Amino acid sequence: MNGFTYLPKLIENARKSDRWLMVLNRLMRLLIPFNSPHGVKILEMGFNRVRTTAPYQRKNYNHVRGMHACAIATIGEFSAGLMLLSRLDPTRYRLIMASMEVDYLFQAKQDIIAETELDELSLQSEILDPLEEKSTIYKTLHTLVTNSDGRKIAKVKTKWQVKDWDKVRTRT
Repeated sequence: MNGFTYLPKLIENARKSDRWLMVLNRLMRLLIPFNSPHGVKILEMGFNRVRTTAPYQRKNYNHVRGMHACAIATIGEFSAGLMLLSRLDPTRYRLIMASMEVDYLFQAKQDIIAETELDELSLQSEILDPLEEKSTIYKTLHTLVTNSDGRKIAKVKTKWQVKDWDKVRTRT
């Protein structure tokens, strides 16, 4: 049993309580240790929307003391992946990012905030219904990254492979 087993119930609780959101943030640091030194944090777990943040701190700087392009890409990926994890049971479906495209719009010299949305109709018609007939589907999510003043920093497009764990075949 891994930490992802607890995610559905924890996410449900985090939608209603700041205390549970804090617990979810701690668990995500353990499940995805790469993000921990960068200060990636969940701000809001809505049903159709996820908001995450990364601080303007030294570990996230580039050579001109702006937010590094990879920090911006990482928060975009994290936000989109969390959106899918919050809507799809991770014990039933495997999620793997297949590709990512980032359009950088403005240099960030403040904390950044990423926002990803997935409505019920898209979830049903573009993910769940196709998975009834196909073993693997691909879903593209769009994430907007802004700075703490609301200025658009980047648009992140992530393409995710979604597959039922029963259909996963791996080599050992």
